[in-house]
Amino acid sequence: MNLTLYFKKFFKSSQSSGIILIFCVLLSLLIANSSLAESFQRFLDTEAGTEIFHLKYPVSIWINDGLMAIFFLLVGLEIKREMMEGELSSFKNASLPIFAAIGGMIVPAVIYTIFNFGTKYGNGWGIPMATDIAFSLAIISMLGKKIPNSIKIFLAALAIVDDLGAILVIAVFYTEQIHWTYLLLSFGVTALLFLLNFLKVTKIIFYIIPGLFLWYFLHHSGIHATIAGVVLAFSIPTNVSNVEISPLEKLEHQLHFPVSFLIMPIFALTNTNITFNNEMISGLTSTLGLGIIGGLVLGKLIGINLFSLLAIKLKLSSLPQNSSWMQMLGVGFLAGIGFTMSIFIALLSFKGEIEIQDNAKFAILIASFLAATLGYIILNLSSKKEFLEEN
Repeated sequence: MNLTLYFKKFFKSSQSSGIILIFCVLLSLLIANSSLAESFQRFLDTEAGTEIFHLKYPVSIWINDGLMAIFFLLVGLEIKREMMEGELSSFKNASLPIFAAIGGMIVPAVIYTIFNFGTKYGNGWGIPMATDIAFSLAIISMLGKKIPNSIKIFLAALAIVDDLGAILVIAVFYTEQIHWTYLLLSFGVTALLFLLNFLKVTKIIFYIIPGLFLWYFLHHSGIHATIAGVVLAFSIPTNVSNVEISPLEKLEHQLHFPVSFLIMPIFALTNTNITFNNEMISGLTSTLGLGIIGGLVLGKLIGINLFSLLAIKLKLSSLPQNSSWMQMLGVGFLAGIGFTMSIFIALLSFKGEIEIQDNAKFAILIASFLAATLGYIILNLSSKKEFLEEN
């Protein structure tokens, strides 16, 4: 089945914003390695908000936990729509991203552990498990119509499952304390959202307000609050009719521009501010660096494609429509763009150990760059190969 009009618009706008996103990455690196680095970091550390209800956080937290929850909301809306009537509407298609994501988390963690078991870096096994959904989707969207839409949807679904898995790993293994009262309140709000859906409430505002409370409760529970965006997205009502515009479609349409041209560029600008030093180069050949690079670049590739192959051979899943294994290899590399979530896990893994954190950040940056480049090249070559075969 063809993609919905809104999903096409989503990737079209992402393609347009891809250049802006890359510019923001380069600008952030430039700032971080200039005389502006200290003042820029002070700005990110500046607390904003109100003490009332404990809503005063650094600017960086508002961006990574607040604005990115909106990004996850938009992607969640797209995934739900495709599950209802698009590429993910059959079990075989919908199950493949889940199997792929599981492989894409297990194999990188194993590779990292092989390098670092019993060392002072052992606690960082969760670092290469993550996929940066914002950057991976931005890279694949830059290929435009060269790549079948089913592959783009597969990557989006895989990245969502991957990030949910990373959030679960953080909650279980890297969160010092879970505040169960807030977590139970989160479950209560989630139940309310799906009750509203069951009662066929269609006004979006009746979902947005509880969604804000869900974000608040999750954030205070100790679990990464961006999951609130996905939960909210799956509670928004939709339909399978092409005649009537559903609440999901309306909200999706309203979020396209701010997410593509505001939220993602801000996210890139504030999360790539890595200051380079000489020790980082030597850190790439340490077990820490090798574990991160090996896990993200090779582990993701192997895990995603191995588990996908097993699922297809067992007839549990099928390849995305009009796709090839060469394109699956490209997706496997793009999923190795760990970036923000990987950096977040690195900070949790090595709290207070600034030198190790910096080395981990640099290894993540190099691995993400390699994965993005290889993924883009392979996907681009796959489109040329298909063109030659057709002609």
